[in-house]
Amino acid sequence: MKFTITRENLQEGLVAVAAAVPTKTTLPVLSNILVEATGQGLRLSGTDLDIAVTTSVAASVEEEGAITLPAKKLVEIVRELPTGGIRFAGSGEQRVSLESGRSKFKLLGLQRDEFPAFPAVSFTDAWKVQSAELQKLIGHVAFAASVEESRPILNGVLWELRPDRMRMVATNGHRLAKMDVPITSSSGATADLIVPPKALDQIRRLFGSEDDIEIAQSENHLGFRSERTQIFTRLIEGPYPNYEQVIPRENDKVVTADRQALSSALRRMSTVASDQTHRIRMAFTAGTCKLSVQTPDLGEAQEELAVTYEGDPLEIGFNAAYMLEILKYTPTEEVRMTFKAPERAATCEPVGWDDPASYLTLVMPLRLVD
Repeated sequence: MKFTITRENLQEGLVAVAAAVPTKTTLPVLSNILVEATGQGLRLSGTDLDIAVTTSVAASVEEEGAITLPAKKLVEIVRELPTGGIRFAGSGEQRVSLESGRSKFKLLGLQRDEFPAFPAVSFTDAWKVQSAELQKLIGHVAFAASVEESRPILNGVLWELRPDRMRMVATNGHRLAKMDVPITSSSGATADLIVPPKALDQIRRLFGSEDDIEIAQSENHLGFRSERTQIFTRLIEGPYPNYEQVIPRENDKVVTADRQALSSALRRMSTVASDQTHRIRMAFTAGTCKLSVQTPDLGEAQEELAVTYEGDPLEIGFNAAYMLEILKYTPTEEVRMTFKAPERAATCEPVGWDDPASYLTLVMPLRLVD
């Protein structure tokens, strides 16, 4: 194996695949990056057996070949090298030399045969979507997935693919985010997939907004492919909860508020909220939202906020951390929240969003303790 590559190209490829390499593993080859010199350039791959990433970068290849090299050390070496060309040469089945300027390195690797094979995913009947639309879905929904291990199905994001739209839903049982994006897909197939958020993070990181992405499914894996990069992920198996049942349809109390002003007030109040519950009381009357906190071992705080409110007076408690997160991902300067009763779910939607997508979040209230 012999090839020459610019430091910039190699670093770009290594950064793309290194995030898929596990920091700790009992299988030594998983700590390595697969380096393949081909007639089309250099292909780099990494995997933790749940997610696999492969990307191609331009290189001048004199002699084709493949080897796996320690990911951490290779990234560190390339990061410290000066700008310019790097010459790679394989000397024996498990040794590679690197030269850049006056710097010379020799790295010991493992044979290509030891590296796990990628999942067999056929892109023959793939869905084709714009990366920008997929990024929008991930960016507004994935945050709501659970990070607790008690209900593994909620650790994933439900992705509904239809011929005319994509929908993503995520919830941890206390908050929920749902977005629909209309699409024009070349595939008429439908699918309901539960995707790990870690894989969605890779998609956001590695695909540009202008990329066209092909998406294909095997029995328990999902593949994403652009012109240069492929990502494979294991799907989470099992039925996703019926989220439609928890979305309220009869909320008759409506408040419209400035998102930034509400977020700032919540942050101020949360400084003296309980570290366990983050509970904040919100009292709505015509034109006003009164926020208050009482924490026995810390103190108390109050603040008033001008809002537009329709409905009977209402006092309701919320986890401020959940509310702040929902407001953070709301894409407009004004938000519309709806309520029914102190023990019923509240919804939050953007006001004046001129996007073809539709976006809804909800948050479950906390019981107020006087």
